[in-house]
Amino acid sequence: MMRSHLHVFSRKQIENATNNFDDNNIIGVGGHGEVYKGLLEDNNEVAIKKSKEVDQNQRGEFVNEIILLSQINHKNIVKLFGCCLEAQIPMLVFEFVPNGSLFDLLHGHSKTRPIPLGTRLNIALESAEALDYLHSSISHSILHGDVKSANILLDGEYHAKVSDFGASNLVPVDDAQIIAFVQGTRGYLDPECLSTQIITKKSDVYSFGVVILELITRKPAIYIDQNGEKKNLASCFVAKANKEEVHEMLDGELVNNDEKDIGVLQEISQLAVRCLSIRGEDRPTMKQVAEQLQSLLRFHSSLPGLQIDAEETDSLLDKTKYHSVSDMSAFHSTEYSAVLEIDARAPR
Repeated sequence: MMRSHLHVFSRKQIENATNNFDDNNIIGVGGHGEVYKGLLEDNNEVAIKKSKEVDQNQRGEFVNEIILLSQINHKNIVKLFGCCLEAQIPMLVFEFVPNGSLFDLLHGHSKTRPIPLGTRLNIALESAEALDYLHSSISHSILHGDVKSANILLDGEYHAKVSDFGASNLVPVDDAQIIAFVQGTRGYLDPECLSTQIITKKSDVYSFGVVILELITRKPAIYIDQNGEKKNLASCFVAKANKEEVHEMLDGELVNNDEKDIGVLQEISQLAVRCLSIRGEDRPTMKQVAEQLQSLLRFHSSLPGLQIDAEETDSLLDKTKYHSVSDMSAFHSTEYSAVLEIDARAPR
């Protein structure tokens, strides 16, 4: 569903909103540029993304992507309000999301703050639904290309807002075309994409699997273990899963909860491992990921007026419904570790 229009801002309006790009207004710095907090003339707060220089030949493609992004209308995707084209580098104006990123919530200064399992499941579900929307619900599917906790923002009520489409690619209408690999972020990179140099929807699924791990372990994608060594969260978790020892990596705050939570954690751990399959064809689609997260959230919440019959509950917690983690041949630790060594050498 398209918005009625995309507002075109003048450079003067952008400069006034950011106090001439004052460093004090920078709220984010990434591989594609800086993000400034801005205040428009109507007193609306916005986030203004000032991209780094791009090849002039790519400018037309960039403008076309802006037009496409203006068609996106999903409650869990950061809204694009407009753009400024009065510069060599186009600038994008998005809604301002006040509670920072999921990365900040999990790993930042408030990393000791309790986060209920229900909240984590809801953030995962909303993020998955947003990515499924990008993959399948608009005229041209979009691959995000850089799914990570830092690109999932949280609004005033901690609802997820997927952001940062700087690495996004349109899925070609002609299936014969391929999309060249775009640099992602260390710790989230799809091993298959690294070897083929081709990005697919399943590349986003892999990266989202890492986000799920962050939510249930409260460890970043690349973390420091108790011996002071850098570890890859995905490879370590899969290794533990092969030994049926994932409980050792789960956030202690969650493990100490009731039996119902333990059952949900087992299921979401298996879902994450499926997302992290070496071969893209073995991974679920984002739609399937969202559907299972929806079932898990419903089971966990048991909201008044929301009934889950016994058959559905038994199916949800039936360990025969999915392959047991230890039987998943795609996750032989030696093969997985070898692939992740490539990821470890990749630049940030």
